[in-house]
Amino acid sequence: MAKIVLQQSYSENKQAEVIIEETPEIVRDSVFKKFFLEVASLTIFTLRFFKEVIKPPYEFNELMKQSFLIGYKSLPLVAITGFIIGLVLTIQSRPTLAKFGSESLLPAMVAISIIREIGPVITALIFAGKVGSGIGAELGSMNVTQQIDAMQVSDNNPFKYLVVTRIVSATLMLPLLVIFADGVGLLGSFAGVNIKGNVSAYLFFSQIFQSLEFSDLFPAVIKTFFFGFAIGLIGTYKGYYSNKGTEGVGKAANSAVVLGSLMVFIIDMIAVQITSVLQN
Repeated sequence: MAKIVLQQSYSENKQAEVIIEETPEIVRDSVFKKFFLEVASLTIFTLRFFKEVIKPPYEFNELMKQSFLIGYKSLPLVAITGFIIGLVLTIQSRPTLAKFGSESLLPAMVAISIIREIGPVITALIFAGKVGSGIGAELGSMNVTQQIDAMQVSDNNPFKYLVVTRIVSATLMLPLLVIFADGVGLLGSFAGVNIKGNVSAYLFFSQIFQSLEFSDLFPAVIKTFFFGFAIGLIGTYKGYYSNKGTEGVGKAANSAVVLGSLMVFIIDMIAVQITSVLQN
C-alpha cells in the first residue's frame, strides 16, 4: 500500500510540473490571441463606420450637438494650454539663443515649433484626455444601462446615432482647436518675449509670417484630421463594446485615453516621415 501511495504522489508531482511548464506558453498564446482579436474587432468597427457614414439617413442634429460639446466646450482648456505652451517655450528658449546672440530669431523659432509639432500634438493629447475619455465613459454607461440595446429593439440605428456622429465631430473639431491653440500659443510667446524686452506686436508677428511657409502649416493641419479620427474611433469603440458593469465603464474611459494618446504619437511619427520624404 505504501508503494502504491508513493507512486501516486510521484505521478501527481510530475503532472504538476508539466502544468507549470506549460502555463507560460498558454499565457503567451492567450495574450497574442487577445491582441489579434482586438485588432480584428477594431478593423471591423472601422469598416462599419465607413459604411454607415455614407448611408442615409444622416443625423445632422446630433452631429451639430456633438460638435458643440466636443469643440466649443473644449475651447477654455485648449486656450489655457496653448498660452502656457507659448509662454514657457519662449522663456526657456531665450537663454540658449542669447548665448549665440540670436535672440532676434526667437519669434520665428517658437512659431515654427508650435505650428509644426508642439501645438498639434499637445492639443491632441488634451483632446484625447478630455473628449476620448468622455466618449468612452458615456457610451460605456449607456451600454451598462442597456440603452443601446433599447435603441436596437426600437428599430433605431444606435451605431449611426452614437458612433458615427461622435467620430465625425471629433475629426472635424480637432483641426479647428489646433489652429485656435496655435494662435493663442503665439500670443503667449509674444507675452514671453516682452517679459525681458520690448517688442511691438507688428514686429513680432511680421517676423513670424516671414519665417513660416505653406509646407509648415499644411502637413500640420492635415495630420490633425487623423488625430481626431483616431481619438473618436477608439473612444467610441471602447465605450460601445465595454463589458457589463460599472467597472467596464472605468476601463473603457481609461483605455480610450491610453490608446488614443498612443495613436497620436504613432500617427505623428508616420506623418513626420512622410513629410520629410516629400520635402526631399
